[in-house]
Amino acid sequence: MARISGKLVIATHNAGKLREIAALLAPFGVDCISAGALGLPEPDETGASFAENALIKAHAAAQASGLVALADDSGICVDTLGGRPGVYTADWAERQWFEGPAGRDWYLAMGKVEGLLAEQGAEVDRSCHFACVLAIASPDGTSVVYEGRAEGTIAWPPRGTIGFGYDPVFLPRGGALTFAELDPEEKHAISHRADAFAKLVADQFG
Repeated sequence: MARISGKLVIATHNAGKLREIAALLAPFGVDCISAGALGLPEPDETGASFAENALIKAHAAAQASGLVALADDSGICVDTLGGRPGVYTADWAERQWFEGPAGRDWYLAMGKVEGLLAEQGAEVDRSCHFACVLAIASPDGTSVVYEGRAEGTIAWPPRGTIGFGYDPVFLPRGGALTFAELDPEEKHAISHRADAFAKLVADQFG
């Protein structure tokens, strides 16, 4: 099984995601560096599930760097939308869905979700969950995955400026603040990524 020790490649080019993962691993003396900082290419995410995509990214980074790599694939799944956007969470932010230059616009993605919900009326069920799968891969090809989730509802309009992605519209169950309004330490304690990390820590460092 793939094991974390010493230097770890975080298979992401997203600075916000790197900060969150590095903060969660800091207490265990893990030295994190991003795939972006190493100039590693981003593989095509062709998986049909969060686990498949996380493994694709982790294996690619491990093979390219010669180091153990950690990747996550996460997304928001809205019950009334049949679990969409799900594994296509980031794709919904691609500007090719809309007019304008290439790139990701998360506000437009959040608006797409809200628009689909609004079509179903004011009483629509806004339940959703954030899902996260963490995959660790070694250069020798071994791997392991950990899954986490956070239950909540879609809020509108977006609120808060902390975090990234769909955080401004995710209201965790029982909370009054969106993920983008919470102090990072508060979010880390209840997030889908924190849930997956708790399982990783118990297995890797317990």
